[in-house]
Amino acid sequence: MPRLTYKTAGVDIEAGDEFVRTIKPLVRSTFRPEVLTDIGGFSGLFGLEAKKYKDPVLVSGTDGVGTKLKIAIQMNLHDTIGIDLVAMSVNDVVVTGAEPLFFLDYLAAGKLNAQTSVEIIRGIVKGCRMAGCALLGGETAEMPSFYPEGVYDLAGFAVGVVEKSRIIDGSRVKADDVLIGLASSGLHSNGYSLARKVAFEVAGHKVTDQIPGWTHSLGDALLTPTKIYVKSVLHLAREVEIKGLAHITGGGMTGNLPRILPEGCQARIRLDSWTIPALFRWLEKQGRIAADEMYRVFNMGIGMVAVVDPGHADRAIEKLRRLGETAFLIGKIVPGEKKVVYD
Repeated sequence: MPRLTYKTAGVDIEAGDEFVRTIKPLVRSTFRPEVLTDIGGFSGLFGLEAKKYKDPVLVSGTDGVGTKLKIAIQMNLHDTIGIDLVAMSVNDVVVTGAEPLFFLDYLAAGKLNAQTSVEIIRGIVKGCRMAGCALLGGETAEMPSFYPEGVYDLAGFAVGVVEKSRIIDGSRVKADDVLIGLASSGLHSNGYSLARKVAFEVAGHKVTDQIPGWTHSLGDALLTPTKIYVKSVLHLAREVEIKGLAHITGGGMTGNLPRILPEGCQARIRLDSWTIPALFRWLEKQGRIAADEMYRVFNMGIGMVAVVDPGHADRAIEKLRRLGETAFLIGKIVPGEKKVVYD
């Protein structure tokens, strides 16, 4: 019997080392001045400039991409899914008013494909640049017999910082405050188990199919990366008091807005205040999905909601538009049960 090695068991250490060497320049391109270590160590060091703050608070977030990964694998397009990975964590961190400082990633597969893995990292790097945070480190795990061939999984972790006195937590939200919705880029990274069931099982389509009236294939529409709102939100917070922020992810506005509402405050949303993108309407029709279920699962075209004083609404919307966001006045806060009501 020949001598066994890790490689004969399915794990190629040399290939993993070569992967790290390949991505080093990409990862370094995200480094901020506070990064004290290079890629390849046991951990990443980040020198927090504590003198910039009177009372700094660290904020953390973690998430994955869910079954949107299946769309990337079906299309063999892997250079945007990393943007989704970064977006899901940094958008959660920024709702507290925190600036994301650094990001960590976890990539696991049965057998790592060098080209695919580099494409994934390119997306993560792009997402980090968009958020202004450093890709401080990560883990790449080759797990033969655990994942099917060609399948991989991703997880991400972000850490940010905010001055304690400037934390945005919804505690100052009150009746008559208004809700500003920031447009999403598509489904973002939520509801894909339902979206895939509708698109591929109920409607019987393939990712390459062109839906009448659409400018992109079904797969392209489903793979559109999640919008990263970090820089826009941080810029807005310097000019306007933001009382609350909600990242509209799994659970839609129905599930996410109440998370930032004090007791006795209700969010009333005007459904005619923005145009629902065609993809959502198509899924609703093809799957015969009830309206309340649509708003409970998907973002319906609004990826982030900010609560501001009514006197600041016009200024906030104009600022967001100058920053490249599409923003709408979508409703207001009224006295009532802590929930979302659609008008």
